[in-house]
Amino acid sequence: MSSRSPRGPRSVRRPRRALVLSAAALVAAPLLAACGGDSDAASSATGQAKGDKAGGINIGPDQNRVRGTKDEKIAALLPDGIRESGLLRTGLGADSSPPLGFFATDDKTRIGSEIDIATLVADTLGLKVKPQTVSWENLFVGLDSGKFDAVFSNVTVTEERKEKYDFATYRLDNIAFEAKKDADWKITGPKDVAGRTISVSSGTNQERILIDWSEQNEKAGRKPVDIKYFQKDTDYYLALQSGRIDGHLGPYPTVAYHVATSGQTKVVGSLSGAGDALQGKIAATTKKDSGLVDAYAAALDHVIADGSYAKVLKRWGLSGEAVKKSEVNPEGLPRT
Repeated sequence: MSSRSPRGPRSVRRPRRALVLSAAALVAAPLLAACGGDSDAASSATGQAKGDKAGGINIGPDQNRVRGTKDEKIAALLPDGIRESGLLRTGLGADSSPPLGFFATDDKTRIGSEIDIATLVADTLGLKVKPQTVSWENLFVGLDSGKFDAVFSNVTVTEERKEKYDFATYRLDNIAFEAKKDADWKITGPKDVAGRTISVSSGTNQERILIDWSEQNEKAGRKPVDIKYFQKDTDYYLALQSGRIDGHLGPYPTVAYHVATSGQTKVVGSLSGAGDALQGKIAATTKKDSGLVDAYAAALDHVIADGSYAKVLKRWGLSGEAVKKSEVNPEGLPRT
């Protein structure tokens, strides 16, 4: 979904609305792109990997996953056919998006926060995860055809998607500002980025929000944001370390993973990927009226309560996106 200049960084001081898609347009566009993940950003955010470790994060095939235990009452919520099969046929995105989903150091074992959460849910339901990685659009094809019982792949709840699918939330959909580790400033709103040089990927929700904040600053008599765009994410990492930019705004998972693996930066602020008006939410996704969503929500509430959910998020650096309770079909990002 993002397009970048082929000539390296470019700078924009005056917002240009014609170049920006709205948040709703980006997420509602016929199920073609997930909110939150950027495969280029994620694949280059591996930090200093040593063997099966990257900045203290286990990226080897032997994951020693956090596991759950079966709850008979929750398992009884499953339709008979799925309970008797013993399997949770789970769709996962095939792109490389650490820490959400990517291949371990053996280049064949799928690891990440999404399969870990799916495993906890399956354990609680007395099922075994049967994962299958497919392209983004085929995740929904798999749900429609009955190939998958659930999709755990950073899917944001939208009003359009709720017409065809049921959702049980398990993570917030946030974006985050990343700065050097010695930065002494925080970002809570537009005034905190006035006059600062911030990089962002073109054609994303992050860009839309940053441009909107820059406009708000100008209207309030403050300096606009000096917005920079880079061809590759490794370029913004270098720009950040060299001081050519003050910070970067990107999907929270990607930023958090880079912070954890590089050891040279930190998160200085985060907000909803949907902007100020609505908190975006990531959810387990199933075909509408399949009879599964209540079981998923109950299982998620169970692992939230027993602490295993928090352990999974912590091991992947995603504690900042934790939810207190799973919601079934909450308000989603609006239609355009």
